[in-house]
Amino acid sequence: PTRKLSATSIYFESLPYGVNPATGLVDYDELRARALLFRPKLIIAGASAYPREWDYERMRAVVDEVGGGCRLLTDMAHISGLVAARECASPFEHADVVTSTTHKSLRGPRSGIIFFRKDLEARVNAAVFPALQGGPHNHQIAALAVALREAATPEFREYIRCVKRNAAVLAERVHALGLPVVTGGTDNHLVLCNVKAAFGVTGSKMERLCEAVGISLNKNAVVGDTSALSPSGVRLGTPAMTTRGAGEAHFRRIAELVVEAAACAQALQQRAASTKLADFERALNAARADGDPRLGTLAASVEAVAAELEPPAEGAGFEEACR
Repeated sequence: PTRKLSATSIYFESLPYGVNPATGLVDYDELRARALLFRPKLIIAGASAYPREWDYERMRAVVDEVGGGCRLLTDMAHISGLVAARECASPFEHADVVTSTTHKSLRGPRSGIIFFRKDLEARVNAAVFPALQGGPHNHQIAALAVALREAATPEFREYIRCVKRNAAVLAERVHALGLPVVTGGTDNHLVLCNVKAAFGVTGSKMERLCEAVGISLNKNAVVGDTSALSPSGVRLGTPAMTTRGAGEAHFRRIAELVVEAAACAQALQQRAASTKLADFERALNAARADGDPRLGTLAASVEAVAAELEPPAEGAGFEEACR
């Protein structure tokens, strides 16, 4: 690349591993081959938009085969809530270091946590403070304690089960309606869709249109993409709406709204002056200003679904919503 964007690329030499182009699943054979060639000091298991389980045991075997002090680090930022609820594979048996943010599926404050093997304690502590961290944020520490206590309850585990069921329903329904799902489904809370393959619009344009009608999702690269700024896909997640009480019936309706949004984006692209994002945004803004009936109907439908779901009361369960 002509420009290094992250601190990790500035200070470290890295080599990515990839997914199988046909399945979208991590290619562990390629990972092993690259690791034996590159001889890294650290192999990282973790992703921001991978909807399937990780084979930590297999990655541990690669780390041990590489040798030379190589370590396995798992970043479970997106799936830590599922790990806490024991509803997905746990990295702790195989990883040397496990990191996570705490404000995603764990439903805590915006912060981070690091777990490590005892022999790494001094090195990890020295790297965090004073190298990177300043004074403690006591309000976040207290909030994290509350979140971790909640994550240890049976109610939280039932919530995560609902999250996974809702994600499976969402993936199945959008796929049935013509929006391809990367890997063909999901094992966790994420659904990754290739909107460009079916509707001819980028994830960036889909993101803009959804924002205009009240749907929260984000553009995301999929298999074969060469640009993270203009990717083919979008990423959907179920934790927030599940927290509000959405069940499988709601997510079938949400799937229909997402696919209708993709169709609206496709129609707007045909009216835009070019395929550039700026021209798409102009067409979108003009349609909104003119009171486009299709956009208006979609926005009203989104609002109607949201209006059925009140913010959860303290101690509210999820059993009824998820039936």
